[in-house]
Amino acid sequence: MDKETIREALKQVKYPGFSRDIVSFGLVQDIDVGEDGGVVVRVAVTTSDAKAPKAIKDDAEAALRAVPGVKSAQVDIAVSAPKGAAGAASDPGGRPKRLEKVKKIVAVASGKGGVGKSTFAVNLACALERILADDGKPGRVGVLDCDIHGPSVPLMIGVGQQPTVTEDTIYPPENFGVKVMSMALLIDRDAPVVWRGPMINNAIGQFAQHVEWGELEVLVVDLPPGTGDAQLSLVQTFPVDGAVIVTTPQAAAATVTQRGARLFDKVNVPLLGVCENMSYLEQADGTRMEVFGSGGGAESASVLGTPLLGQVPLDPAIREGGDRGIPVVVAHPDSAAATAFCDIAAAVLRRLGE
Repeated sequence: MDKETIREALKQVKYPGFSRDIVSFGLVQDIDVGEDGGVVVRVAVTTSDAKAPKAIKDDAEAALRAVPGVKSAQVDIAVSAPKGAAGAASDPGGRPKRLEKVKKIVAVASGKGGVGKSTFAVNLACALERILADDGKPGRVGVLDCDIHGPSVPLMIGVGQQPTVTEDTIYPPENFGVKVMSMALLIDRDAPVVWRGPMINNAIGQFAQHVEWGELEVLVVDLPPGTGDAQLSLVQTFPVDGAVIVTTPQAAAATVTQRGARLFDKVNVPLLGVCENMSYLEQADGTRMEVFGSGGGAESASVLGTPLLGQVPLDPAIREGGDRGIPVVVAHPDSAAATAFCDIAAAVLRRLGE
């Protein structure tokens, strides 16, 4: 029995009201394992909920007592109250008050660049808005562009105006029923974003604490490719309910995608599924040309143990829509590409409801 065994046991303890555990939230501060089989764990919690610390203590001690070799288990919890400033975090998972009315947060990620992830995220958000509007819930979708170094979401969804900013609140602009927030809306258009890790972490923290999203059914978060500071900061700051992994059909992209997806497993964010972008080019005679090969999406989904949510065709209208700021789901709602995005959006909603 060692500290790593204890840490693994504590990963079974969920923070009350969340699907994530106290380890991935970073609440476990110290673990002492005695030679006599006694285990003492120190946990730090920031919350105004008086019931949460006791629930964590009880669940953690029960989980520890179930570990072979543990004779006694003691969990000491240090509780601090959240800061009183508007937008301060209201729970130890870093869930800001600004997000209390956001029901589900979905991260869109990829292991590498060049797979059309941001275009995918924008069209997914518009497809979700279309489905929810048909269900009598218009204006309940947001998209957050966390690609700090190359923010492109506002261009693709046709948002050029800056957000309204008060002393401590940012009100995101909206287009096509989707609320939009991005670093691109806060900096000069031609200014390069040359930021290091701590600055990136702070930017994502500001997005979490000061953007007033209002009531949303789904917030789509577009992550940069890879597994760097921005990705880790996002999953540590936002209570992400699930991740959608975007890949393309070729083997090289699928292999890197699988590596990138492992990040979410390590922080206990469930995978909602894999989506294959640029799957095929439909020719005039109805036949399909597999420009980038085939099978990458299905292979990635199989390896990761998650569903293949859908395949999006390679359609010039998708690129044109991004350049014009009118996503293909809006500009050509009856096209094969728009249908694919809507089918994927419906699958994402089903997976979130499971």
